[in-house]
Amino acid sequence: MSKKVKTSAETEVEEEETQKSKLREFLEFIAPIVIALVVAMILKYCIFANAVIPTGSMLETIQKGDRVIASRLEYKFNDPERFDIAIFKYPDDESQLFVKRIIGLPGETVDIVDGTVYVTGADGKTMKLRDDFVAPENMDRYNGTFVVPEDSYFVMGDNRDNSVDSRYWTTTNFVSRDKFVGKVMFRYYPFNTAGKLE
Repeated sequence: MSKKVKTSAETEVEEEETQKSKLREFLEFIAPIVIALVVAMILKYCIFANAVIPTGSMLETIQKGDRVIASRLEYKFNDPERFDIAIFKYPDDESQLFVKRIIGLPGETVDIVDGTVYVTGADGKTMKLRDDFVAPENMDRYNGTFVVPEDSYFVMGDNRDNSVDSRYWTTTNFVSRDKFVGKVMFRYYPFNTAGKLE
């Protein structure tokens, strides 16, 4: 029985099919990686914000070194609310992100008397704000009055004695609506204190 000799055309076809097969294998290998990277980028820049807390300005609610996740979508569809913990661009240097608690809403007047916070709404009614989240050892006796502009918010750290917040900024004392990055939802590290934040 004689052995069939391949023609040059047949050899070229086989080589072409081998190359196509290798290309297919490469694409099958690389496609899930590319998809995973695209999904990760969408989650990071469109859905969630991840932050490491560098200071103790939010004690006792958030510890120095805690890692938190914020929802970027929250403030796309809803207005920031009083007592939300939010990530925003620091008004004195927008290259930095800060994490503070929202205290005063647009159009309100925030009065701080010996460290106690009172808010007067557009209706003229004044209320003393709850402070159960404020670090218990705080001896803050700050006094000041702030009229919150429309589309802006007044924020403070829970560790009132050691927080660079709306009381002390130089550019403006307020965070404008468009400077919010997201609402902090969860602490995910360290694991022994992980959970939802309020």
